[in-house]
Amino acid sequence: MLLDARTAAELAGVVFGLLYVWLAIRESPRCWPFGIANAALFLVVFSHARLYGAAALQAVYVVVSVYGWYEWLHGGVGHGRLAVSRTPRRWLAGLGAAGALFAVALGLFLKLRTDAALPFPDAATTAFSLVAQWMATRKWLENWLVWIVVDVVYVAMYASQGLLPTAGLYAAFLVFATFGYREWRASMRTTG
Repeated sequence: MLLDARTAAELAGVVFGLLYVWLAIRESPRCWPFGIANAALFLVVFSHARLYGAAALQAVYVVVSVYGWYEWLHGGVGHGRLAVSRTPRRWLAGLGAAGALFAVALGLFLKLRTDAALPFPDAATTAFSLVAQWMATRKWLENWLVWIVVDVVYVAMYASQGLLPTAGLYAAFLVFATFGYREWRASMRTTG
């Protein structure tokens, strides 16, 4: 049985996504090229599924992943590797407010200007995925907590659109985010 192009891209994206998160949990800068491949493939998949917020997010992920790759290699003390740390308190409130405002604005845009299948869940997951990904580029521990919440919504959203391999991927991401939080917290205690 041959796969159609969308299903093949979706399955390849799943594999690259799993590799990305597994390597990120291990704090390996090698995670970022897999993240870039994952994002490029899902940009196509989500565009075809009319999940425009999620599709646009993938394009941003490509750019943010290049930045994250650099930061993990050179963003630490003396331009060395970046260590896991807590999110500065002043950033937490700002990131939360920015995520909420962007979610509302994008949700309204998607509802009023597109044929988006799920404008507000798509917008909210897009906004807070950006928040979580930014936090991950800085190796802030709490990025995993944001991912846990976002992944719960993603699983339901993708399943409702018939993207079952993608829903499965985000269910795996949910489990990985739990492990990631535990591993990074232990790493922070060891190096802190």
